[in-house]
Amino acid sequence: MAKIAVIYYSSTGNVHQLAAALAQGAEEAGAEVRLRRVPELAPEEAISSNPLWRAHVDATADQVEEATPADMEWADGYALGSPTRFGTPAAQMKQFIDQLGGLWFTGKLANKGATAFTSAQNVHGGNESTILTFFNIFSHFGAVIVPPGYTDPLLFEAGGNPYGVSTASGGQSATASEAELTAARYQGRRLAEITAKLVA
Repeated sequence: MAKIAVIYYSSTGNVHQLAAALAQGAEEAGAEVRLRRVPELAPEEAISSNPLWRAHVDATADQVEEATPADMEWADGYALGSPTRFGTPAAQMKQFIDQLGGLWFTGKLANKGATAFTSAQNVHGGNESTILTFFNIFSHFGAVIVPPGYTDPLLFEAGGNPYGVSTASGGQSATASEAELTAARYQGRRLAEITAKLVA
């Protein structure tokens, strides 16, 4: 059985939706899964200035455990997700990644399955470049990148992004379509199945 860590940052809930679906897909493939959120770094006044942000932070505070580097060491494969910030992952996710230097240095992030997912306000708001930025990081880790590619027709219904599932929020909260959630579950299953082969 593969061990999969789904680690994400979400401000208003869109990436959280995708993360939960991806974790579900990995579980359906028989994996043991840890769903974790990275710590919030934004000041309270910034969070409270956006009702959607405030609502999501409050709703998930006791629902989803915070991620630690130990979750990455535990996992045989990992999925990282973040909203796009100027075409790259959010600072909260980058802060978490920056804490992984010790694991990277000792090779404990290498030879593991890795995939990524994201959300932006617009379809062309930086989704692909954010996922490709994660791929740069995975390459430094020595991970085995597991994109969805075009390995199932259902991916076309979700926009046909071969790098990873993404959603355009339109500035709203929890707006992922059923097609996108189906694609995220598929991406989780694929990560778990490929990772199980690596473990074997």
